[in-house]
Amino acid sequence: MTNIFDILEQHFDEMVAIRRYLHENPELSHEEVETPKYIAAYHRALGHEVREGVGGRGVVATLRGGQPGKTVALRADFDALAIQEQNDVPYKSKVDGRMHACGHDGHTASLLVLAKALNKIQDEIQGNVVFIHQFGEEIAPGGAIAMIEDGCLDGVDVIFGQHLWAPVEHGKIAVCEGPLMAAADGFYITIKGKGGHGAKPQETKDSIYIGSQFVVNAQQLLGRRISPVKPAVISVCHFEALNPFNVIADSVKIKGTARVFDEETRELIERELEDVLKAACLVMKADYEYDYVRGYSAVINDRETTRFFIEQARQTPGVEEVVICEPEMGGEDFAYYLEKVPGTFYFTGARDPEKEEAYPHHHPKFDIDERALLVAANTLAKATLEYLKQHAVSSVI
Repeated sequence: MTNIFDILEQHFDEMVAIRRYLHENPELSHEEVETPKYIAAYHRALGHEVREGVGGRGVVATLRGGQPGKTVALRADFDALAIQEQNDVPYKSKVDGRMHACGHDGHTASLLVLAKALNKIQDEIQGNVVFIHQFGEEIAPGGAIAMIEDGCLDGVDVIFGQHLWAPVEHGKIAVCEGPLMAAADGFYITIKGKGGHGAKPQETKDSIYIGSQFVVNAQQLLGRRISPVKPAVISVCHFEALNPFNVIADSVKIKGTARVFDEETRELIERELEDVLKAACLVMKADYEYDYVRGYSAVINDRETTRFFIEQARQTPGVEEVVICEPEMGGEDFAYYLEKVPGTFYFTGARDPEKEEAYPHHHPKFDIDERALLVAANTLAKATLEYLKQHAVSSVI
């Protein structure tokens, strides 16, 4: 078979050019217009079957190999964030208040050029490859569910996806079997007390005190109501009582997030956070509103597929090390693809080891080591072609 890695390396400059073009022209989640047009036009120029508007703003392209076989899906997201870029680079965002601060520009560039490379060996491919370009990942409900409902996984046997990952050095792949990223939920609370003068708290239903009790007591769920061997995070991230220094507020607003890996713990937190709130309000005879909003499900990698992927990644040019990582508490709607078909999601190291400081994802100075684009494409190519080869339809009767 033609060396796919040589083809990809020959087109590395194109990957960088596409990534920088997309970086200069970011579009926010669920507002993407020009980006999906660009993606669709690229695939059409390759002669692929293309569906636009999948699930709303998604693009799905299909490459049918020259020989029959299984179907592999590869997914890349393409939305940006509402962040003002602070990098002084030639490809800085041209749109005020918008920035590719999470690497989705790179995801798209790698997948597009991989599609071109696979096109050059189409006759040798033993099956089909579906390229899923997803909108709206950054803002729930995301784009994955809508695209799945619109048929993006129809006929797909396995799926692979990757995230360019700043915490990991270039040349490394980080992945694990089973849970990789957490379910990401939010809770929104209003405590309705009775305000009054700070000098006479006995005449109030002190919403600030009640809220403080909730913040402290919510942490008791961890390790007391939730098994200590089950990872879970409960974080209060917003506490609002906008009153003068000597006035106890009528009401308090609290917002926070809960992160878990299993549904049993998720249901327990949803239920018992309200019990903690109810108990705090009962003492002061206050009322409350409680809204628990489920975000993305946990990303659970298929164990067999992930063992296969790890084996392939270790044989991939540009991969110096495959790190079996700890699960991340961040969320990703790739989870929904994995609920439908077996697959693997992994992190491609995108931090330049020569730089002293690497800014995290969603930071206004976030950037990537662009060499990671090639590693991402190489690993997806290796997993795809080897999977199709191992599951090829025999021509012997």
